[in-house]
Amino acid sequence: MPTASGPSAPPHALDATGLTKTFVGGRALSEVDLQIAAGEVCALLGENGSGKSTLIKVLSGYHSPDPGAVVRIGGQELEFTSPHSSYALGARFVHQDLGLVEESSIADNLAFGPGFPTRFGTVLERKARDRARTALNAMGLDVDPRLKVGRLSPAQKTGVAVARALLPDEASPARLLVLDEPTARLPEEEVEQLLAIVRTVAANGIGVLYVTHRLDEVFDVAERAVVLRDGVRVVSEPVEGLTRDTLLRQLFGATLEKAHRRADQLPPETPPVLRVHELRSEVLRGVSLDVRPGEIVGVAGVTGSGREALCATVFGARVHDEGEVEVRGEALPSHRPDISISRGVAYVPAERKLSGCFLDLPATENISISSMRSVWSFPLLRRSKEKEIARGWFERLGVRPAGAVDSPMSSFSGGNQQKIIYGKWFQQSPSLFLLDEPTQGVDVGSKAELHKALFRAAEDGAAVLVSSTDVDELVTISDRVVVLLRGRVVAVLEGQDINVHELTRASLGISTPGEGVA
Repeated sequence: MPTASGPSAPPHALDATGLTKTFVGGRALSEVDLQIAAGEVCALLGENGSGKSTLIKVLSGYHSPDPGAVVRIGGQELEFTSPHSSYALGARFVHQDLGLVEESSIADNLAFGPGFPTRFGTVLERKARDRARTALNAMGLDVDPRLKVGRLSPAQKTGVAVARALLPDEASPARLLVLDEPTARLPEEEVEQLLAIVRTVAANGIGVLYVTHRLDEVFDVAERAVVLRDGVRVVSEPVEGLTRDTLLRQLFGATLEKAHRRADQLPPETPPVLRVHELRSEVLRGVSLDVRPGEIVGVAGVTGSGREALCATVFGARVHDEGEVEVRGEALPSHRPDISISRGVAYVPAERKLSGCFLDLPATENISISSMRSVWSFPLLRRSKEKEIARGWFERLGVRPAGAVDSPMSSFSGGNQQKIIYGKWFQQSPSLFLLDEPTQGVDVGSKAELHKALFRAAEDGAAVLVSSTDVDELVTISDRVVVLLRGRVVAVLEGQDINVHELTRASLGISTPGEGVA
């Protein structure tokens, strides 16, 4: 592991001491110390609401900590609440929202920040492409800079965002790269590609603060792990010598047990709640499946397989050209989510900030908005009832901060936003849940809580269809898994066949011995 102890060693990429941040509702950080050597990858872990986002905002110049804190980047002291100072000292950030313009080329995206090379007022396109190609090659990305970003895989898009963040700047060379859950939206088969980019960055002498909820990645890429719990640093140790159970105990105070269902809890044979027959769209090629009351059916597949479009198409958020969708025997027309909701269908999209909630509205209104009748008493809304309902879901789903029901959605961490969105739909008691990436960006403990909430909904008779890139999640919660490849169902796995090995083989179209390729 890189160190900064010798006389000729470079200064720490990050040296933060005494970081405390107090908000009106309480302390988000308390006396946190954090050091990252040049060329070191440090994993930062913690439950949603543990203080990770606040820490990142202090480093980026968005928040000012309480008096007494000192942050040095590359050996120079950071001026708080100054994004310019953060950049000038060499801090670079890649957030979950990559901020890329998908209809523009890679070269253009890399030029939007620093500007385009010009001569006499004319953009030098070849020079812009060459600069982009150099930046991409430095990340190990062999892609044409003229390609539109929208045509790239998720891992390639993240790589482009990293390349943009690390564009050479002689006046302010990069010393620290902060990656905020970079694999949260990546399918399993692309995670290693992103981790290879992280290793390349560190090999170039840049310190990396790698924020993640995926414990396996800590052991794959990081040299040291730091754990925050309720704003306090409880662990800062080399990864070598740590175990998964040790990290879980430090994260949650005890070893966490995965939520799962026993065989005697599985639903009996009954008519399906959801019936999909020969569904065709731009990406679906005749998909058929059904989901019975009390059943949880997973949907697996690599990016582009149609997996990411299925739930939205069934719900009506995306158009289908042919085929039938029925809920309890009644047809759902294409592109009519309002009818789907009226018939007891709940949909949680993968892009929660864009499509799943109203960021400027308080949590109370986000929860009540899908079931207004429960809080309406002509001619007024019953605000006290609305708050009572919100407090109930905050308590049941473990939303943090616990009493912040009147706070806007934008003030909550991503995992807590997801819990609030779940509360909105649970309040409606739907007969069918359609879930895209249901625990994306959610910590391990919260993931188990949400899984248990889904099991309870299934036990109460709801049908659940879950599309996820998290293979472990599908193995944990699914009664059956439907695997898509090139828009078609290529496998339906049940019982002992629902395991990581079989799911991966089926998703990639690899046949088992003696079988043909699907």
